[in-house]
Amino acid sequence: MGSSALILLLICGAGFAGAGIVLSFLLAKSSKNAQKGETYECGIETTGTSWIQFNVGYYLFALIFLIFDVELVFMYPWATVVKEVGIPALIEIIVFMFILFMGLLYAWRKGALEWK
Repeated sequence: MGSSALILLLICGAGFAGAGIVLSFLLAKSSKNAQKGETYECGIETTGTSWIQFNVGYYLFALIFLIFDVELVFMYPWATVVKEVGIPALIEIIVFMFILFMGLLYAWRKGALEWK
């Protein structure tokens, strides 16, 4: 039952997603006009091209945020079972936090957290 259940799950998932896309094309109202293709910027008409170069610092800051956001996703299950698992879980989370702290320290030293 192991691999056949996984294959059935993948087929059902793909079928469910595909059915939703097909139904949205069949049932949703659509209108095609030039205004729909324009860039929307807070209700203000855009001037110039919308393909401009952004500072890479925004992306670095977002990636650092995601790293620490994912850290919280790992820490919640750890916190729920720490009493059952004991000292090995404590050592593992200390190593995990140390690695993340070193990453934060590296980003800080490289200036990724400073707005220029």
